[in-house]
Amino acid sequence: MSIQPTSLASRRALVCAALVLTGFFGGSSAWAQAASNQPEGWDSELRLKEAVDINPDPKIVEVNIDARVERITIAPGKTVEAFTYNGQVPGPLIRLNVGDRLIVHFTNHLPMATTIHWHGVRVPIEMDGVPGISQPEVKPGGAFTYDLMVPDPGLFWYHPHVATAEQVGFGLYAPLVVEDPAEKSRLGVVDEIVVVLSDIGIDENGKLEDPESGGTTGMAFGREGNIVLVNGKVGGMGTLKARSGAPMRWRILNAAKSRYFSLDLDGQPLVKIGSDGGLIEYQTTATSLVLGCAERVDLIVQPKGSAGGELLLHSFVFNRGYGSVEFRPAEEPLFKIQFADGPAYSGPAPTRSTRAITPYSAEGATPLELLLTIDQLQDGRFQYGIDHKPYWTAKAFTAKLGETQIWTITNKTPWSHPFHLHGFFFHVVDEKGQAVHPIEWKDTVNVQFDQTVRVLVRFDERPGTWMMHCHILDHADGGLMGTIRVGLPDDPHATHLPHPHDYRF
Repeated sequence: MSIQPTSLASRRALVCAALVLTGFFGGSSAWAQAASNQPEGWDSELRLKEAVDINPDPKIVEVNIDARVERITIAPGKTVEAFTYNGQVPGPLIRLNVGDRLIVHFTNHLPMATTIHWHGVRVPIEMDGVPGISQPEVKPGGAFTYDLMVPDPGLFWYHPHVATAEQVGFGLYAPLVVEDPAEKSRLGVVDEIVVVLSDIGIDENGKLEDPESGGTTGMAFGREGNIVLVNGKVGGMGTLKARSGAPMRWRILNAAKSRYFSLDLDGQPLVKIGSDGGLIEYQTTATSLVLGCAERVDLIVQPKGSAGGELLLHSFVFNRGYGSVEFRPAEEPLFKIQFADGPAYSGPAPTRSTRAITPYSAEGATPLELLLTIDQLQDGRFQYGIDHKPYWTAKAFTAKLGETQIWTITNKTPWSHPFHLHGFFFHVVDEKGQAVHPIEWKDTVNVQFDQTVRVLVRFDERPGTWMMHCHILDHADGGLMGTIRVGLPDDPHATHLPHPHDYRF
């Protein structure tokens, strides 16, 4: 008998139903059978397509991902030929449970080489997707199998690490959700949506904008697309239907290559329960929050309004540096919430979210100073670097296995930098090395212009050469990138990454 592939959502539903029938979930069985608190089809306009799992083992998710050029529709009557995973932007949502094994059969039908980097997932170095460091580039017509475990719950994502600014800007990005069933039951929020914020540049001829537009001046600023996308649709095109006061869980990813998003739900509360590395120490409430490039946020929202009324999720212009707010019009809303007829929600409130997190100790930690710089060369070109050294001339940093380091990241440039470390989580500390509360496990931290951020990181496993870089991807291409050799013997020849003329990361 042949077993037909099922969507991850369908397969998970079957597994949960079976576990409920056998009593495996015990007290959680009511959760597995819980019905939505929202109107029927509440998220149909924004729901992401999920990857198809071809493996019947409930602890293995095995999918096929193909990078190819495809014409996509981003609004009625508006199409563009984009880079896609499986013919869609964003690529398919991959959903797993914590501790599962992920197998991805990847094929490349783009006109250029590419890879997949599993952003935020604590993978072995061989699966990190950085050519020349962890794997060969996957050439056009080539293939590579990624095989990894997912040890942490949270919202992660996948994207290329070849000509990264160009390929991400052209549409290559997708979310990956790692569930913790006990966490979901404990929170008590049934309705959830994954939201991928991004943008794309389209010229007057309907073609993708030149990834080198503006030369090194464009690189220095960071090229933003002229069309904001929400789950692949032009901002403002999608609507969520809601029952007033009924809780929703929003997992939001900023997949844009340069754009920050400053979120505001018409002034209503946004309850933050998680970020890059899953749940944070305790929830916080605000009416606005900022997501730098590559950052994620996990929110509980309970939109309130009268039947037939509307709320708008805005992204207001954010000052990420010189030229980012001057003479810029207000952004269009990201999406609309429309309230259904009927009574407001009167059920139980979501459980207050907490997580026990033991911070690293700064005592005995090895200090590392990272000065983020930009220089203008004699020929007028701009060049980013760490301590004035672009990645193609910089010496690799080093760390021993088991070593804790305290990084002082100082931004001496006119632009902010969402600074990303591959392979490891860290948390932010103050000037005295004490954890900033609530503690968050991060893989990307925003370092505002003319500011300093300190983080503690422990290199406790997985030896290899790991990348660090600004996730404004034009900045990384322009020099703001480096490596740290973890648990490897000294190598006088391991000094720097290739020159961009030889290779584009």
